[in-house]
Amino acid sequence: MNHTQNKVSLPVIKRLPKYYRYIRQMQANGVTKVSSSELARMMGTTASQVRQDFNCFGGFGQQGIGYNVDVLLHEIGRLLFGDGEKLPTILIGAGRLGTAVSRFLTTDTNGYNLLAVFDSKQDMVGKNLDGIPIHHIDELEDFCA
Repeated sequence: MNHTQNKVSLPVIKRLPKYYRYIRQMQANGVTKVSSSELARMMGTTASQVRQDFNCFGGFGQQGIGYNVDVLLHEIGRLLFGDGEKLPTILIGAGRLGTAVSRFLTTDTNGYNLLAVFDSKQDMVGKNLDGIPIHHIDELEDFCA
C-alpha cells in the first residue's frame, strides 16, 4: 500500500472500524476476495464510495479483481491500530457488559492492551476481570495522569 500525504476526511476515518469489522467477519467465514460492490452493500453505501475511501490510503485492490480479504484486513488494521503496537486501553464498568467488552479487548488479535478496569461498586474493587485488576472509579483520574 502506498501512503499518501493527503488529509483524510473524518467520515472516512469513522468508516474504517466498520470496514474492519465486516472484513474480519468475512475472513472468519473463509472469504478470500471481496468486491467494492459487496463491501458497499454491507456498509450501506456505494461501490464508488468504498473505492474512494480506500484510495485515500493508496488503494488496496485491482480493478475487476477485487480486494484480497487478508491484505485488506491487515492494512486497515494497521491504519487503526498501528504497526503491531497495541492501543493502551482502560474499561469503565465490570458488570455483564464490561465483562463481554473485556473478553473482546483481551483477545490477542484485536489490537488493544487492556491496562485496567474501573467500577463504582466497592465489592468489585480488588478483583480481576480476565486477569486485569479492577479499581474504584475514583482512582481513574490518578491512573490516567
